[in-house]
Formats: sequence, structure tokens, C-alpha cells
Amino acid sequence: MGRLKRWVRSRFSSVEISEAHGVRTLHLGGDAIQSAIRLSNPEALELHYTRAMMGFLLLVPEPRDVMMIGLGGGSIARFMRRHYPRVHIRAVEINPSVIAAARAWFGLPQDDDRLQVIAADGAAYIGEHPDSCDVLMLDAFEDGEAVTALCSRGCYRECFAALRPGGALVQNFMSDDERLETCLGRLRRVFGAAVLELPAANHVNTIVLALKGEMPVLQVESLARRAAALERRLGLPYRSMLRSLMQKNDVIFSRSSTGAAPPRASSRYGQAASRRRS
Repeated sequence: MGRLKRWVRSRFSSVEISEAHGVRTLHLGGDAIQSAIRLSNPEALELHYTRAMMGFLLLVPEPRDVMMIGLGGGSIARFMRRHYPRVHIRAVEINPSVIAAARAWFGLPQDDDRLQVIAADGAAYIGEHPDSCDVLMLDAFEDGEAVTALCSRGCYRECFAALRPGGALVQNFMSDDERLETCLGRLRRVFGAAVLELPAANHVNTIVLALKGEMPVLQVESLARRAAALERRLGLPYRSMLRSLMQKNDVIFSRSSTGAAPPRASSRYGQAASRRRS
């Protein structure tokens, strides 16, 4: 694996780009992959966890404003911008070198009326922008774990305030993060029961979805139709994501129109999974 470019800043982790087997990857202060792009298909989401983060569309199918804390290579921002032309995206990244790398090596476009990339402290930015987004995505890491400042109860309160009614917080964790159970508890104290876990397909990452408002009645047949439509439109495994949501979470799903009881989840909220961000 060859290193293509390296930036070093005194306040932040070094930014490095590697390329091997047709895939370019972003690394911050080590070998862990933070973002990736397949050069033969740059518009696709290469990493399992990025696909799982898009699972929020099962629950919030028509967002207008998406706020992202943590940019990486900008793959999710580019994906949303391509497939949802009416959505306004704000990506907040504390490290200016990450923004430079995303634009130089990962195809992130310049700002326009649909995309705004902001060099700022994401935790502070959330608190300064209440009632400003329908989806809030937290994907910022330090030393291989979700940034501590984005896992506090105070931060979750500010995330709740930043979301509009019916909106969703989407946070990426390593599945073996020892703080995951604690963070789930904090989220439930702020958001109530509407907190769900979605394991990435390889179980290395766990995506947490927290909905602002009452836990909706999850009608299996309606969600299955939505999953199939999203899969056709976006090319992501939404039917598999829906099965994972049902299996992982202790959610009561509504009966189908035929009167048959849908499958029930067999595992409990807060169950942890396994390792490495990919």
C-alpha cells in the first residue's frame, strides 16, 4: 500500500492518503481507514459503515437539511448531493487538512447552494444551530473511537435541540467501543425510547439512530416497500438493513395488512457487537 500524500498540522492528527487495489483511503494519525473511494466507481459508498449510516432514510425518507459532523473523504456528502438534489448539506470538520484532502483526492466539490463545508469545532457548532436540520450525522473519531465531546449527555441535548421534530440523529460507533452502552443510555435519557441500533453489514461498526419525537409505529409492510424502493434507487442493501433493525432492536412492529404478526426482534436494546472501522 503506497502513501500518496501527507499533511502534518501541529493541532491535529496527520492526514495521509493511501492507494491499493484500485481503492484510495484516508488515514488520520495512523493506519485505520477513515474514508475510502473506489477509483473505478467513485460515486459509490465503498465502506460498510457509510452504507449503514444511510439507513436513516428508512425512517426519515425526505430530509431537507442534513448536518454532518466529521467530513472524512466526504463520501456521504457526495452521495447525498448526487442522489438528493433538493437536500442542503452542511459538513463541519475541525481539521482544515481533512477538507483539503477530501477536495484534492476524494472528489469533494467546492461549496455551492447545496453543499457547505465548514472548518469548525463540530461539538460547538451543534449548540449554535438549534432547530436547523432534519438529519444530524456524527462521524468524528479520535484514537479509533467516537470523539468523546460528541458522546456526552450535554452534546446529545444540543443534538436534540438542533433537530427539527421527526428528525434523526445518526451516530457511528465501533461495535466494540466500551462506551457504547453508556452512550445508548445517555441517548435514551434525552431522546426517550426512540433509539435504535443498526449494525454495519460486517459488524465492525454500529450505527445508532435516535428519533426526535414519539417512537413511530413501524409498519413492516410499509417499511419493506420503502426499503425495496430505496434499494432500487440507491443501490444500497436496504432490505438487509431493515432485517437487521428488526433483529437488533426490541421494537414492536405493527401487524401486516393480512393480519399476520410480523417478526419480532429477539435481541435487546444496547447489545454490543464486534471490531475495526471499515
